[in-house]
Amino acid sequence: MKKNFNPRILGAAAASCVLGLAMTPHTFAVVSDEDFSALKSLVQQMNQEVSELKKTHDQDQQQIQKLKQQVGDTQTVANSAAQKADSLASASQVRNALHNFTMVGDAEIQYAKNFGGNTHGGFMLADFAPIFLYQANEKILFEAGFDMMLQNGTDAGSGHHSGSSTSIGISFAQLDYLMNDYMTFVGGYMLLPLGTYSERSAGFLNKIPDSPYGRDFLPGAGAGVQLRGAIPIGNSGQHITYAFYGANGPSSADGLNVAKSLDLGGNVGLNSDGSSGNLHSTPSGGGRLGWFFPWGAHKDLEIGVSGQTGVWDDAGSHYWTAGVLDAALHLGSNFEVKGEYINSWYGTTDLGTVHPWAVWAQAGYKLAGLNLDLPVINDIELVARYDKMNAGWDSAGIGANARTQRYTLGYVYYLTNTLLFEGDYEWLHSNDPAQPANMLVFQISYGF
Repeated sequence: MKKNFNPRILGAAAASCVLGLAMTPHTFAVVSDEDFSALKSLVQQMNQEVSELKKTHDQDQQQIQKLKQQVGDTQTVANSAAQKADSLASASQVRNALHNFTMVGDAEIQYAKNFGGNTHGGFMLADFAPIFLYQANEKILFEAGFDMMLQNGTDAGSGHHSGSSTSIGISFAQLDYLMNDYMTFVGGYMLLPLGTYSERSAGFLNKIPDSPYGRDFLPGAGAGVQLRGAIPIGNSGQHITYAFYGANGPSSADGLNVAKSLDLGGNVGLNSDGSSGNLHSTPSGGGRLGWFFPWGAHKDLEIGVSGQTGVWDDAGSHYWTAGVLDAALHLGSNFEVKGEYINSWYGTTDLGTVHPWAVWAQAGYKLAGLNLDLPVINDIELVARYDKMNAGWDSAGIGANARTQRYTLGYVYYLTNTLLFEGDYEWLHSNDPAQPANMLVFQISYGF
């Protein structure tokens, strides 16, 4: 069937097509410019950001390298500091060890002249006595004293020199443990508190060149243990001092129990043949109690009583016993007087009970107390001593009591506080032929 064709519709369609073709190119051109401009701007912005990011990245890399270098330098410094710290710690330990270690003591050289017999004056002895102290900590102290002596010998019968002898011995070696403020434990080869001379006046501390009579009747040291300390009385400065100990004590020098066999040096565990064992059956016991009373600057009084007892012979049948009464008085910094009464006795098979005893008193006055403007005078201290002893038997061991008394006058010239020039003259009266007559003694002492 043939359809009718409408020319109006065809014309309208053609017109629409022409209009569409005319408009399309204009529309495409406007969108592309805007988009292109926007895209171009975006690309430029992105390029700029990328450039900035790259720059920041480069800066970060440089900063990282710097940080790595700084870390390396810091590590080097740290290692160096650690090495220095280790070195300083080692050096500090050495310094601390040296700081905690101290050597004190004294040295003497002595000249003597005996008036009597065929003897001549000469240098009698040279002595060096160091004391080593080591403080391990606040509670533990080690101390040891040695005595190195060169001494001339004499033949008592002829009065001639019989050469010289050199001796090196240990005076004491002990551990001190501070248990509390009022008690200290002592163990080892210790000084024995029989009187106060051994601990406070021997050697450089003695203002007269030789020891007082009676000290040879007592052991100066012994192997054992001890508890000692002081207890204050109120707030006046007074206190009670105490010491209690157990020690090997005196023994027999040869296993015998005759008078001349007594060995006050004791025995520390070996017999003369090298076998183990002591030449006495049981240790000795002893101690000291003292009272110290100060009432002013450099003004004080101290009184003490001490003693020791124990078996001394190998058979365990004889005892050795000693008691000591000591006193010391200071009246200011220039005057002092002190002394001891020593009483001992021991049983023997040949002489029965032997009873050695002695008494001594010593005084000193520093001329500085006169307040004179004279340098040499102010450096002098005058000293005097009286001592007397009864040995209980004479040097020949025949049972006769050997009695000796001595008067001593002397001086101490203080070259420095620790360097002393001492001298004294001694008047002796004795029934023992082994004792010398009057004697003149000079000594140079140095304490350190």
